[in-house]
Amino acid sequence: MTIHHTSKIALLFALAVAATALSARPSLAFSEAQQMCTGDAMRFCGHEVPNVQRITACMVRHRAQLSPGCRAVMEREGAARRRAAAAQ
Repeated sequence: MTIHHTSKIALLFALAVAATALSARPSLAFSEAQQMCTGDAMRFCGHEVPNVQRITACMVRHRAQLSPGCRAVMEREGAARRRAAAAQ
């Protein structure tokens, strides 16, 4: 896997997580998702690049196998989405 391909996977996954995050600090959510989930995204979902929706779905399918940090980011963002949906 080339460095360009690796960077693209990391960026796309981080964008997918950040796009769904309803955080008051979106730049923090983006950098945290990228830091915590890049390795997992490459390991489990690299074959889904460049489709952001498919990368996100792949990460959800592999939730039980994700690193603790990545799983925590995804769970926190999922909870934020549910709270926002309930408030509407």
